[in-house]
Amino acid sequence: MLDYYRLAGPLVRAFDPERAHRLGILALRSGLLPRPRAGADPVLATTVWSLRFPSPVGLAAGFDKNAEAVDPLLAQGFGFVEVGTVTPEPQAGNPRPRLFRLPEDRAVINRMGFNNDGAVAVAARLARRRDGVAGSGAAAGGIVGGNVGPNRDDPDPAAGCARAVRALAPHVDYLVVNVSSPNTPGLRGLQGRARLADLLARVRDARDSCGTPRPLLVKVAPDLTAEERADIAEVVMASGIDGLIATNTTVARPPDLLGRHRRETGGLSGRPLFVPSTEVLADFRRLTRGRLPLIGVGGIAGGADAYAKIRAGASLVQLYTALVYGGPALVGRIAGELAALLRRDGFAQLADAVGADVDGPREETAEPASAP
Repeated sequence: MLDYYRLAGPLVRAFDPERAHRLGILALRSGLLPRPRAGADPVLATTVWSLRFPSPVGLAAGFDKNAEAVDPLLAQGFGFVEVGTVTPEPQAGNPRPRLFRLPEDRAVINRMGFNNDGAVAVAARLARRRDGVAGSGAAAGGIVGGNVGPNRDDPDPAAGCARAVRALAPHVDYLVVNVSSPNTPGLRGLQGRARLADLLARVRDARDSCGTPRPLLVKVAPDLTAEERADIAEVVMASGIDGLIATNTTVARPPDLLGRHRRETGGLSGRPLFVPSTEVLADFRRLTRGRLPLIGVGGIAGGADAYAKIRAGASLVQLYTALVYGGPALVGRIAGELAALLRRDGFAQLADAVGADVDGPREETAEPASAP
């Protein structure tokens, strides 16, 4: 596919970042963007939570907050799309400006603050989409996740998350509770042992009450101490939650950042996040002893990055910031490079590579000895 973004990208980036993002959503909805002709390489197909993903390369929450362009995004080659973060009530988010490019660092800083249309509106949009897919005769319509969080001023954030889960659960394939955005005051405090256990129990009950047993995940921060990671792993394993997403954006600022907006407050994403987020991912793979599917996010801009996340323990990966600089054609390039790397190293299927750098040598199962 012609990479038109090499020509259009500089023009798009001449706009204010938030306006450019809005124009991107409108372009997707209008059908103006060309679609890749080839499907995903079969070596990339994988099954997680009984869901068959044609590719492990997904779109992270934050791009399509309001489920306005789900199908056009899937058509760009993503194996799955995660909408949100969605709050129970509509929310305007933080004052503008709140989104900043750091092109020299291939990074972005955002302090959006969960701006979205609210759970009722997003659920209605997702319901109309599913009805349309069913009516068109399409087999599945693609895998879609719903990412939820509490409103900024909610006195009971756990109850707010539960309300959003109940609204979205019938219309998505999996659910994510976001307790790690740095842009909602007090939100990261929900990652503490006691509060996290209470939150997960309540959102799990909300999910179960819908009669729609969707996989339920938690998205965590990269700025956790070793003790906090161990606590989260223990709580999640005991709670019956189905997976973790590692990681959200970071409040850390590496000293070698070059972008003129590097001192803006908010969450840093993109290339500088790759190493710390991958280290956190690998640690959760060890802490959960490989028993919990993980989604790896943070700094993915090429097939080698996606492959490193998978070898560190990710069953699936997500990207967002790299699209700002690489455009939609990046999705297909990452998938193609990843497939080539899997074949180079002798992996017949993607699942065989998950955790390869963390789990140690994988022993063959011995035949039982014959009785004397």
